[in-house]
Amino acid sequence: MDTSVFRTFVSVIDEGSFAAAASRMGISRSLCSKHIADLEARLGVRLLVRTTRKVTPTAAGLAYSRDLREILARLDAATEAVKATTTSQSGTLKIGSPIFYTLKVLQPHLLDFMERYRDVQLQIVLDDGTSDIVGDGFDAVIRIGNLQDSTLHARRLHAVRIMLVASPDYLARMGRPEKPADLLRHDCLHYTNLPGNLTWPLRRGSRTIRQPVRPVFFSNNTEMLHSMALNGRGLALLPEFVVRDDVKAGRLDVVMCEYALPDLPVNLVYPSGKLMTGAMRSFLDFAVKLQLD
Repeated sequence: MDTSVFRTFVSVIDEGSFAAAASRMGISRSLCSKHIADLEARLGVRLLVRTTRKVTPTAAGLAYSRDLREILARLDAATEAVKATTTSQSGTLKIGSPIFYTLKVLQPHLLDFMERYRDVQLQIVLDDGTSDIVGDGFDAVIRIGNLQDSTLHARRLHAVRIMLVASPDYLARMGRPEKPADLLRHDCLHYTNLPGNLTWPLRRGSRTIRQPVRPVFFSNNTEMLHSMALNGRGLALLPEFVVRDDVKAGRLDVVMCEYALPDLPVNLVYPSGKLMTGAMRSFLDFAVKLQLD
Protein backbone atom coordinates (compact mmCIF):
# COMPACT_ATOMS: atom_id res chain seq x y z
CA MET A 1 0.00 0.00 0.00
CA ASP A 2 1.19 3.53 -0.78
CA THR A 3 2.81 5.07 2.29
CA SER A 4 0.82 8.26 1.63
CA VAL A 5 -2.24 6.37 2.90
CA PHE A 6 -0.49 5.68 6.19
CA ARG A 7 0.72 9.27 6.44
CA THR A 8 -2.81 10.51 5.79
CA PHE A 9 -4.18 8.32 8.59
CA VAL A 10 -1.58 9.65 11.06
CA SER A 11 -2.29 13.22 9.94
CA VAL A 12 -6.03 12.80 10.57
CA ILE A 13 -5.31 11.71 14.14
CA ASP A 14 -2.87 14.59 14.67
CA GLU A 15 -5.17 17.23 13.18
CA GLY A 16 -8.49 15.86 14.46
CA SER A 17 -10.26 16.47 11.16
CA PHE A 18 -10.22 15.36 7.54
CA ALA A 19 -10.08 18.92 6.23
CA ALA A 20 -7.02 19.85 8.27
CA ALA A 21 -5.30 16.55 7.46
CA ALA A 22 -6.01 17.04 3.74
CA SER A 23 -4.50 20.53 3.88
CA ARG A 24 -1.40 19.18 5.69
CA MET A 25 -0.98 16.41 3.10
CA GLY A 26 -1.67 18.70 0.13
CA ILE A 27 -4.57 16.59 -1.14
CA SER A 28 -8.32 17.06 -1.49
CA ARG A 29 -10.71 16.28 1.39
CA SER A 30 -12.41 13.63 -0.71
CA LEU A 31 -9.11 11.85 -1.40
CA CYS A 32 -8.26 12.06 2.30
CA SER A 33 -11.58 10.37 3.16
CA LYS A 34 -10.99 7.73 0.47
CA HIS A 35 -7.54 6.89 1.86
CA ILE A 36 -9.03 6.23 5.31
CA ALA A 37 -11.99 4.25 3.93
CA ASP A 38 -9.66 2.08 1.82
CA LEU A 39 -7.38 1.49 4.81
CA GLU A 40 -10.24 0.45 7.06
CA ALA A 41 -11.66 -1.82 4.36
CA ARG A 42 -8.31 -3.47 3.84
CA LEU A 43 -7.76 -4.04 7.56
CA GLY A 44 -11.39 -4.98 8.25
CA VAL A 45 -11.55 -2.78 11.36
CA ARG A 46 -12.83 0.67 12.29
CA LEU A 47 -9.88 2.98 12.94
CA LEU A 48 -11.60 6.33 13.46
CA VAL A 49 -14.77 7.58 15.09
CA ARG A 50 -16.28 10.40 13.07
CA THR A 51 -18.61 13.02 14.60
CA THR A 52 -19.76 16.36 13.30
CA ARG A 53 -17.24 18.13 15.52
CA LYS A 54 -14.11 15.96 15.41
CA VAL A 55 -12.46 12.72 14.43
CA THR A 56 -10.94 10.50 17.13
CA PRO A 57 -9.13 7.17 16.88
CA THR A 58 -10.61 3.95 18.15
CA ALA A 59 -8.50 1.79 20.45
CA ALA A 60 -7.38 -0.23 17.44
CA GLY A 61 -6.74 2.95 15.47
CA LEU A 62 -4.62 4.45 18.26
CA ALA A 63 -2.50 1.31 18.60
CA TYR A 64 -2.12 1.09 14.82
CA SER A 65 -1.04 4.73 14.60
CA ARG A 66 1.70 4.18 17.20
CA ASP A 67 3.18 1.35 15.13
CA LEU A 68 2.85 3.36 11.92
CA ARG A 69 4.66 6.34 13.42
CA GLU A 70 7.61 4.14 14.32
CA ILE A 71 7.66 2.50 10.89
CA LEU A 72 7.37 5.82 9.04
CA ALA A 73 10.11 7.37 11.17
CA ARG A 74 12.46 4.49 10.35
CA LEU A 75 11.54 4.70 6.68
CA ASP A 76 12.24 8.44 6.63
CA ALA A 77 15.57 7.91 8.38
CA ALA A 78 16.57 5.21 5.88
CA THR A 79 15.59 7.47 2.99
CA GLU A 80 17.62 10.36 4.34
CA ALA A 81 20.63 8.07 4.86
CA VAL A 82 20.49 6.95 1.23
CA LYS A 83 20.12 10.53 0.02
CA ALA A 84 23.13 11.50 2.09
CA THR A 85 25.32 9.04 0.18
CA THR A 86 24.64 10.96 -3.04
CA THR A 87 25.64 14.31 -1.57
CA SER A 88 28.18 13.60 1.14
CA GLN A 89 31.79 13.56 -0.04
CA SER A 90 32.54 10.45 1.98
CA GLY A 91 32.35 6.67 1.76
CA THR A 92 34.23 3.93 -0.04
CA LEU A 93 35.27 4.11 -3.68
CA LYS A 94 36.64 1.20 -5.72
CA ILE A 95 38.42 2.19 -8.95
CA GLY A 96 40.12 -0.15 -11.43
CA SER A 97 43.09 1.19 -13.38
CA PRO A 98 45.86 -0.18 -15.68
CA ILE A 99 49.04 -0.91 -13.77
CA PHE A 100 51.65 1.14 -15.61
CA TYR A 101 49.22 4.00 -16.26
CA THR A 102 48.45 4.23 -12.55
CA LEU A 103 52.11 4.24 -11.52
CA LYS A 104 53.36 6.59 -14.25
CA VAL A 105 50.45 9.01 -14.73
CA LEU A 106 47.73 8.77 -12.12
CA GLN A 107 49.53 8.16 -8.84
CA PRO A 108 50.59 11.76 -8.02
CA HIS A 109 47.02 12.95 -8.65
CA LEU A 110 45.61 10.24 -6.38
CA LEU A 111 47.63 11.73 -3.54
CA ASP A 112 46.02 15.11 -4.25
CA PHE A 113 42.56 13.52 -4.27
CA MET A 114 43.17 11.81 -0.93
CA GLU A 115 44.35 15.10 0.57
CA ARG A 116 41.29 16.96 -0.70
CA TYR A 117 38.69 14.29 0.15
CA ARG A 118 39.88 12.87 3.44
CA ASP A 119 36.56 11.14 4.18
CA VAL A 120 36.67 9.03 1.01
CA GLN A 121 38.21 5.57 1.44
CA LEU A 122 39.84 5.04 -1.96
CA GLN A 123 40.67 1.55 -3.24
CA ILE A 124 42.67 1.35 -6.48
CA VAL A 125 42.76 -2.09 -8.11
CA LEU A 126 45.65 -2.39 -10.57
CA ASP A 127 44.50 -4.45 -13.55
CA ASP A 128 45.50 -4.40 -17.22
CA GLY A 129 42.49 -6.52 -18.21
CA THR A 130 38.94 -5.48 -19.00
CA SER A 131 37.39 -5.87 -15.57
CA ASP A 132 33.71 -6.67 -15.15
CA ILE A 133 32.68 -3.38 -13.60
CA VAL A 134 29.37 -4.55 -12.14
CA GLY A 135 30.34 -8.14 -11.37
CA ASP A 136 33.59 -7.15 -9.63
CA GLY A 137 31.96 -4.39 -7.61
CA PHE A 138 33.78 -1.44 -9.15
CA ASP A 139 32.40 2.08 -8.90
CA ALA A 140 34.41 2.91 -12.04
CA VAL A 141 37.41 1.79 -14.09
CA ILE A 142 39.92 3.63 -16.22
CA ARG A 143 40.22 2.16 -19.70
CA ILE A 144 42.68 3.00 -22.44
CA GLY A 145 41.39 2.51 -25.96
CA ASN A 146 38.12 2.65 -27.84
CA LEU A 147 35.15 1.43 -25.80
CA GLN A 148 32.96 -1.43 -26.97
CA ASP A 149 30.26 -1.61 -24.26
CA SER A 150 27.54 0.96 -24.98
CA THR A 151 25.68 0.18 -21.73
CA LEU A 152 28.33 2.05 -19.72
CA HIS A 153 28.77 5.75 -19.10
CA ALA A 154 32.18 7.16 -20.01
CA ARG A 155 33.95 10.46 -19.38
CA ARG A 156 37.00 11.16 -21.50
CA LEU A 157 40.04 12.16 -19.45
CA HIS A 158 42.67 12.63 -22.17
CA ALA A 159 44.43 10.76 -25.00
CA VAL A 160 47.71 8.89 -25.08
CA ARG A 161 50.22 8.70 -27.91
CA ILE A 162 51.43 5.22 -28.92
CA MET A 163 55.02 4.68 -30.08
CA LEU A 164 56.83 1.85 -31.86
CA VAL A 165 60.07 1.34 -29.96
CA ALA A 166 63.07 -0.97 -29.67
CA SER A 167 66.40 -0.91 -27.86
CA PRO A 168 69.52 0.36 -29.68
CA ASP A 169 71.04 -3.10 -29.18
CA TYR A 170 68.14 -4.81 -30.94
CA LEU A 171 68.22 -2.32 -33.84
CA ALA A 172 71.99 -2.78 -34.21
CA ARG A 173 71.46 -6.54 -34.58
CA MET A 174 68.28 -6.59 -36.67
CA GLY A 175 68.25 -3.24 -38.47
CA ARG A 176 65.63 -0.47 -38.37
CA PRO A 177 62.24 -1.13 -39.98
CA GLU A 178 61.41 1.58 -42.51
CA LYS A 179 57.94 0.54 -43.71
CA PRO A 180 55.09 -1.62 -42.37
CA ALA A 181 56.03 -4.72 -44.40
CA ASP A 182 59.45 -4.72 -42.71
CA LEU A 183 57.79 -5.79 -39.45
CA LEU A 184 57.34 -9.31 -40.84
CA ARG A 185 61.08 -9.93 -40.51
CA HIS A 186 61.30 -8.48 -37.00
CA ASP A 187 60.71 -9.95 -33.57
CA CYS A 188 57.55 -8.31 -32.24
CA LEU A 189 56.38 -8.08 -28.64
CA HIS A 190 52.60 -8.30 -28.83
CA TYR A 191 50.09 -6.80 -26.41
CA THR A 192 47.28 -9.36 -26.24
CA ASN A 193 44.57 -6.79 -25.38
CA LEU A 194 45.21 -5.07 -28.72
CA PRO A 195 42.26 -5.54 -31.11
CA GLY A 196 42.94 -7.44 -34.31
CA ASN A 197 44.29 -10.88 -35.16
CA LEU A 198 48.10 -10.50 -34.81
CA THR A 199 48.09 -7.17 -36.60
CA TRP A 200 49.35 -3.76 -35.56
CA PRO A 201 47.55 -0.56 -36.58
CA LEU A 202 49.84 1.93 -38.31
CA ARG A 203 48.78 5.26 -39.77
CA ARG A 204 50.20 7.40 -42.53
CA GLY A 205 48.21 10.55 -43.14
CA SER A 206 44.54 9.67 -43.03
CA ARG A 207 45.12 6.01 -43.92
CA THR A 208 45.30 3.27 -41.28
CA ILE A 209 47.12 0.03 -42.11
CA ARG A 210 46.52 -3.24 -40.25
CA GLN A 211 49.98 -4.72 -40.58
CA PRO A 212 50.46 -8.46 -39.83
CA VAL A 213 53.31 -9.09 -37.41
CA ARG A 214 55.38 -12.05 -36.22
CA PRO A 215 55.21 -12.02 -32.42
CA VAL A 216 57.89 -13.80 -30.43
CA PHE A 217 56.35 -12.82 -27.10
CA PHE A 218 52.79 -12.20 -25.91
CA SER A 219 51.56 -10.46 -22.77
CA ASN A 220 48.57 -8.52 -21.47
CA ASN A 221 50.88 -6.54 -19.18
CA THR A 222 52.46 -3.31 -20.41
CA GLU A 223 55.29 -3.43 -17.88
CA MET A 224 56.32 -6.89 -19.10
CA LEU A 225 56.44 -5.74 -22.73
CA HIS A 226 58.38 -2.65 -21.67
CA SER A 227 60.94 -4.79 -19.86
CA MET A 228 61.33 -7.10 -22.87
CA ALA A 229 61.89 -4.14 -25.19
CA LEU A 230 64.51 -2.64 -22.86
CA ASN A 231 66.33 -5.97 -22.85
CA GLY A 232 66.58 -6.05 -26.64
CA ARG A 233 63.99 -8.76 -27.26
CA GLY A 234 62.10 -7.00 -30.03
CA LEU A 235 59.83 -4.19 -31.18
CA ALA A 236 56.91 -3.08 -29.04
CA LEU A 237 53.98 -0.71 -29.34
CA LEU A 238 53.89 1.18 -26.06
CA PRO A 239 52.23 4.34 -24.71
CA GLU A 240 54.38 7.45 -24.60
CA PHE A 241 54.02 7.74 -20.83
CA VAL A 242 55.67 4.31 -20.52
CA VAL A 243 58.69 4.97 -22.74
CA ARG A 244 59.21 8.74 -22.40
CA ASP A 245 62.08 8.55 -19.90
CA ASP A 246 63.76 5.67 -21.75
CA VAL A 247 63.66 7.51 -25.08
CA LYS A 248 65.19 10.62 -23.48
CA ALA A 249 67.92 8.50 -21.87
CA GLY A 250 68.65 6.58 -25.08
CA ARG A 251 67.58 3.22 -23.68
CA LEU A 252 64.87 2.95 -26.36
CA ASP A 253 64.60 4.37 -29.88
CA VAL A 254 61.39 5.35 -31.64
CA VAL A 255 61.13 3.85 -35.13
CA MET A 256 58.88 4.41 -38.13
CA CYS A 257 57.74 7.79 -36.79
CA GLU A 258 55.99 8.58 -40.08
CA TYR A 259 53.66 5.62 -39.39
CA ALA A 260 52.29 6.93 -36.13
CA LEU A 261 49.45 5.13 -34.41
CA PRO A 262 46.19 6.94 -33.73
CA ASP A 263 46.10 8.37 -30.21
CA LEU A 264 44.10 6.24 -27.82
CA PRO A 265 41.42 7.78 -25.59
CA VAL A 266 41.57 7.33 -21.84
CA ASN A 267 38.11 7.13 -20.29
CA LEU A 268 36.68 6.86 -16.81
CA VAL A 269 33.91 4.28 -17.24
CA TYR A 270 31.09 3.59 -14.78
CA PRO A 271 27.77 1.68 -14.78
CA SER A 272 24.81 3.53 -16.22
CA GLY A 273 22.23 2.11 -13.82
CA LYS A 274 24.15 2.54 -10.58
CA LEU A 275 23.32 5.32 -8.13
CA MET A 276 26.18 7.82 -8.18
CA THR A 277 27.38 8.37 -4.64
CA GLY A 278 28.90 11.58 -3.40
CA ALA A 279 32.31 9.88 -3.29
CA MET A 280 32.01 8.82 -6.93
CA ARG A 281 30.83 12.26 -8.01
CA SER A 282 33.82 13.80 -6.23
CA PHE A 283 36.25 11.50 -8.06
CA LEU A 284 34.57 12.12 -11.42
CA ASP A 285 34.66 15.90 -11.00
CA PHE A 286 38.27 15.69 -9.83
CA ALA A 287 39.43 13.42 -12.67
CA VAL A 288 37.94 15.37 -15.57
CA LYS A 289 39.73 18.55 -14.43
CA LEU A 290 43.17 16.95 -14.29
CA GLN A 291 45.88 17.85 -16.79
CA LEU A 292 47.05 14.32 -17.63
CA ASP A 293 49.59 13.23 -20.22
